[in-house]
Amino acid sequence: MRETKRIRWTGAGLAIVLTGFLTLPAGAASARPGESTAARAAQDTQKGKNKKPAEPGVLVEDRGTLQIQVDGQPAGSEEFEIHESGGEWTARGTADIPGENGGTARVTGRMTLAADGAPLRYEWTATSPKKAAAVIEFQGTLAKMELRLEGAAPYTQEFQFNAPPVVILDNNMYHQYAILARLYDWEHKEAKTYAVLIPQDLTPGTVTAEYGGQQVVDGQRLDVLRVHTSDLEIDVFCDPAQHERLVRLEVPSAKAVILRQGAKK
Repeated sequence: MRETKRIRWTGAGLAIVLTGFLTLPAGAASARPGESTAARAAQDTQKGKNKKPAEPGVLVEDRGTLQIQVDGQPAGSEEFEIHESGGEWTARGTADIPGENGGTARVTGRMTLAADGAPLRYEWTATSPKKAAAVIEFQGTLAKMELRLEGAAPYTQEFQFNAPPVVILDNNMYHQYAILARLYDWEHKEAKTYAVLIPQDLTPGTVTAEYGGQQVVDGQRLDVLRVHTSDLEIDVFCDPAQHERLVRLEVPSAKAVILRQGAKK
C-alpha cells in the first residue's frame, strides 16, 4: 500500500510532522478480511462489553477557520464545523494545503459521533497526489474501512482497538483536536491514554493527553493539553472561558502553529 502512505505527505504543514506519530498498543492487531468466524465472534463479544452509555454534554457546537503556519510561513487553512442533529454529532472539515507538485490540494473529512464522543463513521477524501477516498465504520472498538485510490481496486481492512474511547486524528483535520479536548477530563486533570486511528497510516495506536497548566498567550489565559507519544508532542491551547474551545495548536519541534482565525497572533 505504498500509494496509500503517500497521502500523508499531501501537505507541507503538520501532515508531514505527524509521520511516525503512532505507537502500537500491546496486543493490537489489524483484522483483515478472511479472519476466522471465532475471532469475529470474540470481537463482537468484546465490543458489547466495551460499549458505554451516552454522556450528554461531552461535545459542544463550534465552527471556524484554522490558519496553518510552518516556520512562520502560511501553509494552508481549514474550515470546520461541529454540530448536533437528532442526538448524533457531525464534525466536518475542509483543508486546502500545498500539493506535492505545486498548486493546492484539498482534503475533506466528515465524522459522525455518538453523544459521548465515540466515532460512528468517518469519511475522508484527498485530491493529491491522486484522488483518494475512504469510509470507516465503527462498531465499538472495531473499525471497518474501505479505501478507494484512483487507478486501483478498492482495499478493505479491519482494525481492533484494545478499549474505548477511540479517537480519530486525521493528518490534515486539525479541528479533531477540539473533539479530543472535549473528551479530556479537565476537572481531574489526570493523564489519559486514548486508542487512536490516523486513517492514512492504516494502523491503530495510542496517544496520551495530559494537563500542561495554563499559559498566557497574547494576553489570553489558556489551558494547555499536551498530546504526545515517545516521538512527538503537540500542545493544544483551549479557552477555559468557552468550554475549552480550541484556540491554537503548536508543534515546537517542527515550528508549526495552527491558529484559529480571529484569535490573537
